[in-house]
Amino acid sequence: MKAASGSTGLAAGHSRFHVDQSHQLQPVSRRIRSPYYDARPDADDIGLVVIHAISLPPDTFGGSWIDAFFAGKLDFSAHPYFETIRALQVSTHLCIFRDGSISQYVPFDQRAWHAGRSNWQGRERCNDFSIGIELEGCDSRPFEDIQYLRLASCLTALFERYPNLDADTLAAHSDIAPGRKTDPGPHFDWPQLRLLLASS
Repeated sequence: MKAASGSTGLAAGHSRFHVDQSHQLQPVSRRIRSPYYDARPDADDIGLVVIHAISLPPDTFGGSWIDAFFAGKLDFSAHPYFETIRALQVSTHLCIFRDGSISQYVPFDQRAWHAGRSNWQGRERCNDFSIGIELEGCDSRPFEDIQYLRLASCLTALFERYPNLDADTLAAHSDIAPGRKTDPGPHFDWPQLRLLLASS
């Protein structure tokens, strides 16, 4: 699936990212606008980053299905599983794929629909005040090293842009929706991520 606007290749290893004045990450591989977002109740209230994992179909990597899903353009006839998610209208701000490429679907100052029913430190409706980052992955397999590198670099850019974000404002989807969600799963290496953040 081609990006909705220009795309930029990302070199291997540590890439330097920044968040521009329109609340877009620069550079990204693909910028694909999702229809599934709206305004935050308070655009300045960004105090959480939620880490997710997604694979479409489940436990399958590659292809354009994730981009199509978040863009509202998934071909539901292409796989039997897709019929089970036909009614979903969900989005995220970023997705980091197995090859290290990154898609952005929603500007960070807007509310992406990624958290669902959720609670973090006594606050409900986490979509209101969080940024969602998906990793192409699943509960049963480790993530790629390049994904951790990209994630740490993205997070560093977010920390620099939004004053209420830091290494203590990271949560798994399973943390904010316990019993309902399991991602990013048991193979997500939090110590590796924190080590990368500390060295960035």
